[in-house]
Amino acid sequence: MTRKLPLFIVTGASGVGKTTVMQNLRELLPEFVVFSTDNDNFGTTAAKLEYQDRYNLLLHCANAIAKSGRGTIICGTVMPWDAQKCDTYEEFSEVCFINLHCDDATRNWRLRNREDRATWTDDMLKQHEQFAQWLLDNAETAYNPPMPIIDTTSTPPYEVAEQIKRYIAAKWNESKTGIE
Repeated sequence: MTRKLPLFIVTGASGVGKTTVMQNLRELLPEFVVFSTDNDNFGTTAAKLEYQDRYNLLLHCANAIAKSGRGTIICGTVMPWDAQKCDTYEEFSEVCFINLHCDDATRNWRLRNREDRATWTDDMLKQHEQFAQWLLDNAETAYNPPMPIIDTTSTPPYEVAEQIKRYIAAKWNESKTGIE
């Protein structure tokens, strides 16, 4: 019988650094496969998928990777109820979310300076401020296990990745020893 392994999802509002930290995570955790919920994993095939179908595909890949004894980190805005709808959700010992967060001024500046900056209207920025606050307010109650929060406001991406690595290492070691 194969022991179930945890799945790790690095989430947060747009502009907090999820995509930026991915390369650092790949360097720090080479034994893990790091995916994004963005369209860059599967080329134009994923671009045609609805979000829920994309999440389902990512969790299927993560499950296949787990069967080889390796871990997966998914970086992107995924909500617990979206992950729970996926076919293979129950194949993981737990799904651990990690929230990247920065202050509103920093996030808004980052979004206004991205390639897609024209899409970031004042209304969209306000929606992301509210979403970021929701994540903070619900980190302890809407997530099981409770979701740690890593502040990316002035923390360099490599240090953010180091903090993520420490959390993942602790959870990974728990799953390997059977301590829950």
